[in-house]
Amino acid sequence: MAANHSATWRNCPWLHTALLVLCLLHTPVRAAELVLSSAGDTSSLQGFGSALAAARAQDRVRIVPLNDLPPLNQMPADTRLILFGQSALAWRLSAEQGPPTLVLQVSKTQARATFGDRAPSNLSVLWSDAAPLRQLRLAKHLQPHIGRIGVLHDADSAFMLDEIRHAAAALDLEIVAEDWPNTRDNRPLLHLLQHSDILLGLADDDLYNPQTAKNLLLTSYAQQRAMIGPGAGFVRAGSLASAYSDQNDWLETLNTLLDQPPQGWPSGSYSKTFKVLGNSQVARALAVDLPSDEDLARRIAEGETP
Repeated sequence: MAANHSATWRNCPWLHTALLVLCLLHTPVRAAELVLSSAGDTSSLQGFGSALAAARAQDRVRIVPLNDLPPLNQMPADTRLILFGQSALAWRLSAEQGPPTLVLQVSKTQARATFGDRAPSNLSVLWSDAAPLRQLRLAKHLQPHIGRIGVLHDADSAFMLDEIRHAAAALDLEIVAEDWPNTRDNRPLLHLLQHSDILLGLADDDLYNPQTAKNLLLTSYAQQRAMIGPGAGFVRAGSLASAYSDQNDWLETLNTLLDQPPQGWPSGSYSKTFKVLGNSQVARALAVDLPSDEDLARRIAEGETP
């Protein structure tokens, strides 16, 4: 009988693979140390940290103020740094050596201003911007007749035009770009409104902020032009609609990345999931048929690459 078992083992190499898989399935996953940090008061991270700990019971989650963190080159190899904000990103770049790091609450323009053209190693930035392709799909869904998308930019956000044009080409849309170096001068804005069908707002704090919002929106609507984006805050101020990601979306994206080896993390990425917020009052004023936020998000998500 023993001889028969031995022959079966030699003649069935798939048994080796099956047993190896079973062993791997029963091997405990090594816990990682997830350290959340930001500059200044970290109390705002408590809710995020608690939700992350609940989602990743196998890991240890701690919140540590930036000033209390040890030198980067002294952190254990199993540490995963999760930083929030541009100041924390700048701190991480102060040393080349350090643990794998994920950075949230930083826009593409802020990231560019912090590390320029170079792509830091061992670092992944989860951009707070809404993905341009999502915003353009949202614009075309709400106003199917549009063909020309107006984009205001300055020297700090001009680099985003290549990505936006690429996204627009996939939807057979044309990007009409206008430099706006001085937000007190309305001529670039008026010129753009005359040569585009709808405006796409960018996550550029120099152009889109509480001080410029009133002028941007009132001037746009005086020309019967809607604005998409740049985020949920601007929708509340008076833009037509925008995609955005909340804490649950970022937790889902973060959880997916933490399940992967850090070597596979992208240098930068948008949230994998998102929501949509529309402004019904603005939609009525512009005679735009505005579905529910949930329906809009579902329709825009359809066809996205998993």
